[in-house]
Amino acid sequence: MWLELQIFGFRALWSPYYLLFILAMSALYFYITGPRRKQGEEWPTIGQQIMFYAGMLLLYIVKGSPVDLLSHIMFTAHMTQMALYYLLFPILIIKGIPLWIWHRVFAVPVVSSILKVMTKPLVSLLVFNGVFSIYHMPGIFDYAKSNEIAHTLITTFILLTAFFMWWSVFSPIKEMDRLSPILKIGFIFANGVLITPACGLIIFAGTPLYETYTQSGAWLQAMSLCVPGDVLAGISSSLSGPEYFTPMPLVEDQQLGGIIMKITQEIIFGIIIAQIFFSWFNRERDTIDPLPANAQTES
Repeated sequence: MWLELQIFGFRALWSPYYLLFILAMSALYFYITGPRRKQGEEWPTIGQQIMFYAGMLLLYIVKGSPVDLLSHIMFTAHMTQMALYYLLFPILIIKGIPLWIWHRVFAVPVVSSILKVMTKPLVSLLVFNGVFSIYHMPGIFDYAKSNEIAHTLITTFILLTAFFMWWSVFSPIKEMDRLSPILKIGFIFANGVLITPACGLIIFAGTPLYETYTQSGAWLQAMSLCVPGDVLAGISSSLSGPEYFTPMPLVEDQQLGGIIMKITQEIIFGIIIAQIFFSWFNRERDTIDPLPANAQTES
């Protein structure tokens, strides 16, 4: 498959402009948390810096590397991209940004009002899983894949809702850390339950759901979102559809995509649940209950 992908050219495969965006965001982070810091604002810890820059690397991998191109060819690659983009990337960014920056963000008047509503656990839980499921309804999915503006707006909005959802678990602002450890575990379990119908619809469908991956016209329109127009115009006559690049039947590709999304979600959620549980367990184990007053008197 790799040799066949070369026909799209370097720009489609490696998105140099997107790489410049990633480098600019990384430089801005360094500037704001370094030379631009005010007195009393702490340097980000080594752990925070690793988290943020790892997030930037992951963002380039899923949106700027050949993974993005493959996501328009194979539904399996699309769901892998979605899992990493929405379920892992926001965690790295939330944990990578210093507390004083988050305080500044939540101090912006209009933004603060919106964020305080959208980051409420129940709201964020329902909104993220709702928009993620709606996005994967065939009509909406095919429309988003055929229109660059719609695709950008919809996927960006889903990403924002993913940030709101993960904020309920990883909020660095103590006043907004509303959930106890046991409730955070329940919150993550609820996420796993609510995302299951969308995955189940895809996994158990007996026919291909999306024209983007089955109709040559719709597929070429979707490819225009990540392949330069002059390149696509030059090779479109020789391309019939995704089957040119992979022998996997469309239904099996679709089903595998749903399975990968569900398995990746379970792995990420399982790791986070284990982290929360053992952190909570160790904290409770280290807590020493004071002796009752009568016991102290008798001694």
